[in-house]
Amino acid sequence: MLYHIFEFLKKNYDLPGAGLFQYISFRAGVAVIFSLIISILYGGRIINFLRRQQIGETVRDLGLEGQKQKAGTPTMGGVIIIMATVIPCLLLARLDNIYIILMLFSVVWLSAIGFADDYIKVFKKDKEGLKGIFKVAGQIGLGLIVGITMLVNDEIVVRMDKSVADANGYEIISAPKLTADMAATDVNAKAAITNVPFMKGNQLDYSKFLWFLGDISDEMVWLVFVMMTVLIITAVSNGANLTDGLDGLAAGVSAIVIAVLGIFAYVSGNIKGAEYLNIMYIPQSGELVIFAACLLGGCIGFLWHNVFPARVFMGDTGSLMLGGIIAALAIVIRKELLIPVLCGIFLIENLSVIIQVWYFKYTKKKYGEGRRIFRMSPLHHHYQKGGMHEVTIAVRFWIVQILLAVLTLITLKIR
Repeated sequence: MLYHIFEFLKKNYDLPGAGLFQYISFRAGVAVIFSLIISILYGGRIINFLRRQQIGETVRDLGLEGQKQKAGTPTMGGVIIIMATVIPCLLLARLDNIYIILMLFSVVWLSAIGFADDYIKVFKKDKEGLKGIFKVAGQIGLGLIVGITMLVNDEIVVRMDKSVADANGYEIISAPKLTADMAATDVNAKAAITNVPFMKGNQLDYSKFLWFLGDISDEMVWLVFVMMTVLIITAVSNGANLTDGLDGLAAGVSAIVIAVLGIFAYVSGNIKGAEYLNIMYIPQSGELVIFAACLLGGCIGFLWHNVFPARVFMGDTGSLMLGGIIAALAIVIRKELLIPVLCGIFLIENLSVIIQVWYFKYTKKKYGEGRRIFRMSPLHHHYQKGGMHEVTIAVRFWIVQILLAVLTLITLKIR
């Protein structure tokens, strides 16, 4: 909103300083500040409100150290992250940008699913919360919306040479206005492609997965792309939800991941940066830096209240939203295939549960009694059961996530 106001003032009244709002870097910096102020200052008021309403965590006795002391701690604190993301984004981002619209819609969609789950747990006193099938259906629904929007919306394009678009049969949407930063043959094209290091041209065309279909592979590529979008959003959303088991763990890991995605959004939306790093230039995607800055500030501000000993838990209202938004953000900037590395913590938490359940069922069928690989899953509880303090676990997971983030950023130069 402020962008459009200052754009009007600059254009019509030449207001001194109004031009600052044209710069993504300036608005991103202001967005982080606004987001931190909202989450730190108003977060305390939200926590007090949740406490007055007796919206507290119901803790099952799993034999974990310090677990009983957490009973009654306000939950549904993900509202803090949501407010600290949405409000600054509405103020500072371009609201006519399709990527911003898609991200804000995704925040509301996922938050509604998480809120319904927390509401059932807290007010209906049902520890199981929203049935798993409804959670997954909601995540699949968002995956379908994101995937189909990317395929059909003419504002979501990739800049490439016309000869490349013609050779691959990509639909050319427009020939952008020629500037000093681009070649005369550049066009905006619709293409189900993504950036991948170590591959020819640093790109992967999803139609390659349908090579066995021959000439009709290009016509069916939408199916693979949408299925991949659904899978990634569902997996990362659930991974973040499983990671949210210790004070500060999920928020800290998510903040690191979001910072990296913000960098990717900046270089993908900057024609010179994209050319230098040999990655695809995605017009208008630079605006996602503002959104990433808001989300980053929200996570860091939430940590103010969530580090040990936590005054509030984010609940599924926050964790399902964070994971799904991270996945959606990676998908729209065409970096989704880096998710296994960048979101390695979420991945290993997911796998630890899958492996534990599978092995227990396998040994019960084979030996008559179920056996476990881990002391407890998800993985962070395995270390907690081993006597490690949750602060130590959370900080070490942050350190591992920083390592994974650096490895992901290095791929920018491995092209």
